[in-house]
Amino acid sequence: MLVSLTVIPLGESEELKEKIAEIVKIIADSGLKYKLGSMQTTIEGDGWDRVMGVVRACHEKAMELAPRCLTSITIDDRRGFTGRLEGKVKDVQDILAEREVRVE
Repeated sequence: MLVSLTVIPLGESEELKEKIAEIVKIIADSGLKYKLGSMQTTIEGDGWDRVMGVVRACHEKAMELAPRCLTSITIDDRRGFTGRLEGKVKDVQDILAEREVRVE
């Protein structure tokens, strides 16, 4: 299961990096594989309860840090597949390389 997670604590100030770092620490401490992006974080795990427990913990942390929070999740749940955090990106990069498209 891959979960794309965006957690935005609102109401304190425009600057979010300190709050986001506290939220990402929860993901890192979970032991699940993850990839931090500029607008979201993707988490990979093998169980609904474990992954969604981390999502909930991130949302609850944001609510401790600010009076309002917007949390957005997208779930890609495909039975029998693992290693998709890197695999999905590599699949597209391979096609682009075959077509000689520059990838950054």
